[in-house]
Amino acid sequence: MTYEITRQTFDEVMMPVYNPFDKLIIKGKGSYLYDSDNNMYVDFTAGIAVNSLGHKNKKVIKIIKKQSKKLIHVSNVFTNKQTLKLGKSLTMLTDFNKVFFVNSGTEANEAALKLARRYAFDNFGKDKTEIISFNKSFHGRTFFSVCVGGQSKYSDGFGPKVSCITHLDFNDIKTFEKTISNKTCAVILEPIQGEGGIIKAHNSFLEKVRELCNKYNALLICDEVQTGIGRTAKLFAYEHTNIVPDIVTLAKGLAGGLPIGAVLTHDNIAKHFTLSSHGSTFGGSPLSCAVGNFVINKVAKDDFLNKVKERQDLFLDILNSIAKESNKIADIRVYGLLIGINLKEEYKDKVSLFVKKCAENGLLLLTAGNNTIRLTPSLNIKKKTIIEGLNIFKEILLEL
Repeated sequence: MTYEITRQTFDEVMMPVYNPFDKLIIKGKGSYLYDSDNNMYVDFTAGIAVNSLGHKNKKVIKIIKKQSKKLIHVSNVFTNKQTLKLGKSLTMLTDFNKVFFVNSGTEANEAALKLARRYAFDNFGKDKTEIISFNKSFHGRTFFSVCVGGQSKYSDGFGPKVSCITHLDFNDIKTFEKTISNKTCAVILEPIQGEGGIIKAHNSFLEKVRELCNKYNALLICDEVQTGIGRTAKLFAYEHTNIVPDIVTLAKGLAGGLPIGAVLTHDNIAKHFTLSSHGSTFGGSPLSCAVGNFVINKVAKDDFLNKVKERQDLFLDILNSIAKESNKIADIRVYGLLIGINLKEEYKDKVSLFVKKCAENGLLLLTAGNNTIRLTPSLNIKKKTIIEGLNIFKEILLEL
């Protein structure tokens, strides 16, 4: 069969859960993407924080070619060197000693939530089931994880929701203190809410949550799907604080564009996932883990993370200058290379138009929450590319 593939093909054959860009993306290189008309775009999205080392990274491609000649997939009836190597690296680089591999952030959060429920059931009985989450949070698209997420627009319309889930306002420690109890089995939060608008948890809030989780024997789960793997200029965002969670979930940037996710925890918690109590057909793929080994060992180095911090400072300096010149920006929040920008009240309903106009002029951006412009560029984006992209940003903002 031969037929022409265009953007219209999406409308013809794909379920309408997305409304993608009106051009076909054909190729990428570094922090640039190219469409079917050979237009070039500065990419400040990196696949929504997935392509941590950019597009067409030579070493990533070399590893994919090498590993694919040996072993792409083998079931979890067996194990393999690449998966074990990545597991070992993650335990050596973090506060944790047990790993479970999956294919995505959603699956990582699903596994973490199940593990927390099982841990509570085994240790404290059937009534310790409450999960506390926070409004505007996002934890995935499975029915369990989407019900735990704090955005009802994603969970409404699918029938009765998962029970024993409580949503509170983020950073509201007084309400949290009144709510957590001996029935709470877990608290799940993003150290920086991504889809909710790039909102950081206050350190004092995190410390009190950690203290109260200890008091009530509730597990603290940090969803670092978007904030982990160097995104905030630390390997994990929780490392900017004095707390250590009981479980961490990660995905996105771990394998440089290939699907992977992981759950990190401690022996005393991991042991409650007994034989056949959970699983994943594709989790721990030798191919994804081979790339993950390269990414984690590169990103975890101090000199790499210091360069992420340098890029953070460059973004912040230029964005502050643009804000002063344009007088249209209300707030800029820069955490490593996870960046949120809010326009002033009179322009906030034009965020989608602004993002569209930027795309038409060669700059790809994201949105988050109701009116936040979100930037998640590759961690190794070149400084000249940052300047190039922000020049387009300024030009379109001044025209808005």
